[in-house]
Amino acid sequence: MKDLGELKYFLGIEFARSADEIIMHKRKYVLEIISELRLGAAKPVATPLEVNAKLTTKEYDDHLGTSSNVQPKRSHMDATLRVVKYVKNHPGQGILMSNKTTGTLEAFCDADWVACQHSRTSVTSFLIKLGGSLVSWKSKKQTTISRCFTEAEYRSLAVTIAKLVFLVGLIKEIGVDVQLPVNIHCYSKAAIQISANPDFKNEQNILI
Repeated sequence: MKDLGELKYFLGIEFARSADEIIMHKRKYVLEIISELRLGAAKPVATPLEVNAKLTTKEYDDHLGTSSNVQPKRSHMDATLRVVKYVKNHPGQGILMSNKTTGTLEAFCDADWVACQHSRTSVTSFLIKLGGSLVSWKSKKQTTISRCFTEAEYRSLAVTIAKLVFLVGLIKEIGVDVQLPVNIHCYSKAAIQISANPDFKNEQNILI
């Protein structure tokens, strides 16, 4: 086995190291995309997506009479270009891992009820930090249709907890003490009450 020295580049990710921290970013890739799309002179934007923007395939589906053939429209391309203009602000921005990171896990979860106007499915989103450093994140459509906002939030909370259980086991396995319990920030008070009260959960099962 050959020692290749300090890690600087792996799987397309660049690593910059100092005495106190490591930052992982994809600056080279971002600059390549900006050049490829000829956006070098484009004005950067402050947000990756316009407020309340919804991208659907409805116009295409209505014209074709089926939902099995999905193709992007101009609106999708415009949204893609906006994301590139957003990362153009700080192409070297990435994930920071500090040597001062503690074993404190903190999670934030949310749900966008009926986010997809086509399938009527909601979207689960969460991010998890370890000592202030981002270690896990996800945004994905839920597999079943939630019939109310609380149900969508509850499903999002359940997915977040499942991920936390995995991370706690993984972190302990590599020899890091994890401070328990883990704080989870959830927007829905109703979803929190259902999770904390078994009797309430049984009543909710009858409703849904």
